[in-house]
Amino acid sequence: MEVEQISQTIMYGISPQKCDTVKKARKWLEAKGQHVTFVDFREQELSQDTLKAWVERIGWEAVLNKRSTSFRALDDAEKQDIDSAKAISLMQANPTLIKRPVLTRGQDVMTGFKEADYQAWFGL
Repeated sequence: MEVEQISQTIMYGISPQKCDTVKKARKWLEAKGQHVTFVDFREQELSQDTLKAWVERIGWEAVLNKRSTSFRALDDAEKQDIDSAKAISLMQANPTLIKRPVLTRGQDVMTGFKEADYQAWFGL
């Protein structure tokens, strides 16, 4: 892998018109002059390997958004006994279960948007 690809920050999410958190994050990044590549995972399906890598890096609890309306809409059986494998399967079947946005840079992964976390991530 080339050095440029390793240091490139990628933001995964859904359209800012459909997700206020992605909208806030992108607006903050633009105001700070930070360039990221955006991947809409509703348009470009995430592989199981990608989800597995995120879960291995930061834990399924940080990637699966249990507070989302998508999670609340799941059957009770689907909400029970969640482990890494089940979380990955649920998120692959229902990408809106992923906490948004997801930032990746090399092996680093971060979910959600908190200004202090973004300042640290981008060294600002």
